[in-house]
Amino acid sequence: MSEQKHDGYKDSYNDGMSRHSVAEAKNHLPELIARAMRGEDIVITKYGEPVISLQPLRPAPGPIMPKDMEWLDQIRIRRAKKSLDSGRLLEKMRDEEWN
Repeated sequence: MSEQKHDGYKDSYNDGMSRHSVAEAKNHLPELIARAMRGEDIVITKYGEPVISLQPLRPAPGPIMPKDMEWLDQIRIRRAKKSLDSGRLLEKMRDEEWN
């Protein structure tokens, strides 16, 4: 399977990626998928222009477990206890001099 390189231009999106035409990808899809799953950047081109990038999917998250909720509860930032409600705070501001 031949590997296409960019046509002399620098494009950070395509830098270092192997490029393959749609026809080539169709004929070698299992191999390209395996290479992508190993971490290689694979780009499929149509008429020489990149149209698709093959990348492995991240594993789906598992169910939320009680230990996850315990961890979340431990790191959660607690609200400060209310010392004054907004009405009382406005009364205090009105009655005092705020400099």
